Amino acid sequence: MSISKTPSPRKPLVVIVGPTGVGKSDLAIRVAEVLDGEVISADSRLFYRGMDIGTAKPSLEERARVPHHLIDVANPDEVWSLAHFQKQARIIIDEVHARRKLPLLVGGTGQYIRAVVEGWQPPSQPPDHRLRQVLENMAAHTGAYTMHQKLAILDPEAAEKIDPRNVRRTIRALEVILSSGRRFSAQRGKAPSPYDVIRVGLTRPRSELYAIIDARIDSMIRNGLVDEVQRLLSQGYGPDLPAMSAIGYRQVARFLRGEYSLEEAIAEMKRLTRRYVRQQGAWFREEDPDIHWFSVNDQTADRVIELIRRWLTGDIHHLP
Repeated sequence: MSISKTPSPRKPLVVIVGPTGVGKSDLAIRVAEVLDGEVISADSRLFYRGMDIGTAKPSLEERARVPHHLIDVANPDEVWSLAHFQKQARIIIDEVHARRKLPLLVGGTGQYIRAVVEGWQPPSQPPDHRLRQVLENMAAHTGAYTMHQKLAILDPEAAEKIDPRNVRRTIRALEVILSSGRRFSAQRGKAPSPYDVIRVGLTRPRSELYAIIDARIDSMIRNGLVDEVQRLLSQGYGPDLPAMSAIGYRQVARFLRGEYSLEEAIAEMKRLTRRYVRQQGAWFREEDPDIHWFSVNDQTADRVIELIRRWLTGDIHHLP
């Protein structure tokens, strides 16, 4: 099915969001198969080559079923800024449209999704790696909240929008301010979205989602996560790299250094993943009227496909 949406002059974009483990990838593959689509990943953990097990990356077989983009596009020591992701995602979305296919932007990294669909204009200040290292060293010694307090002094508006626990975003904001001499918040803007967007959200009962997460982490360990982390470390990718902050990698690295037992590493992975699920909820709220929420069950894929079909033909307003 080639795309046929005509009511809006903007080109269509399907967005699938929800917490980690809820089933976004499975749904995206099904939708793409039925509606002739291609998947663009908006999960920052999937960029990196060699980080497969701990990120629950779609398998090669799944990627063979429908085209996937922005997976395995960087080495673990490369840093993809928000601005770079936004640029690359938009290039790929345009290419998918040029093939007369339906693009599906899929992921749980809220700021990456919103940067693409809401027309964010992230600061274009290039990275200052030496300054960033200084700031990272400061954060390691003083803690995330102290760094956030420094940001609040320099740019209260930016600090208000950045979670104090998100030390990487805090450091990036400080880096931009100190490099450019201008407030971080003054360098961010929003332009009209270039797409006609439909947002689909997946949800499960929290207890069910936590059980899925726990089982997934246990499966990662059985399927070789420890060996994967050991291989990355032997290749020179240290546990302090931003890419290695993905849940599972630093915990297993600490186990390999003898700082944790394996059981302690697994417990920490499960605790942090549950916390991450709660943080994701701040980006995609179930009361958001712009998101069509679906509880995951055996009929979910068929219902989502029907919703998107109606939207593509302009019949969205007749939905019950």
